[in-house]
Amino acid sequence: MKKIKLDIIGLSYSQTQSGAYALVLGENSGNRRLPIIIGGFEAQAIAIELEKITPSRPLTHDLVKSFADHFQITIKEIIIYNLVEGIFFAKLICDNGAGAVEIDARTSDAIALAVRFKCPVYTYEFILSSAGIILEEGAIGEKTIDELAIEPPVEAAKDDLKLLSESDLKNMLESALDNEDYERASKIRDELSNRGKA
Repeated sequence: MKKIKLDIIGLSYSQTQSGAYALVLGENSGNRRLPIIIGGFEAQAIAIELEKITPSRPLTHDLVKSFADHFQITIKEIIIYNLVEGIFFAKLICDNGAGAVEIDARTSDAIALAVRFKCPVYTYEFILSSAGIILEEGAIGEKTIDELAIEPPVEAAKDDLKLLSESDLKNMLESALDNEDYERASKIRDELSNRGKA
């Protein structure tokens, strides 16, 4: 069966399930999108890696990556291989130098590992045909692709970071990372980065 490469298009709050998030994967050479509902923890794990935020202590997926690196195990690819009653099934194709091994995984965990191992994600035509949606004029539901940009699943900070000193921002960044408030950390990091460009 021919594999179809998918890219991560975005991550947003689910409009259909409270407390859940929609991970949107896009066909690499087409306009079909595959929305997958995932939990908040997995959404955060994917978002912080995409945003290049380093937590103060390793999260579960970071631990798996460190463990695999230590024992020279690589993940070559992720395959979303089945869809049963609305549930996606995925597997990791791993290699330890002695040969490839397939490991079953939840799709959300598989994607969180894919972004850490920088490995490709694939699916099959029958899954895209049954669960994929075609975007018209760049929209999905009520949101455009731009609005589906990665949104870490934490309430946005309401204070104005532009009014704070660089020293205060660095202290706040350390505190946000210690408290695992990754969205706030991302906003503080962006403000510090923008000041460096000025």
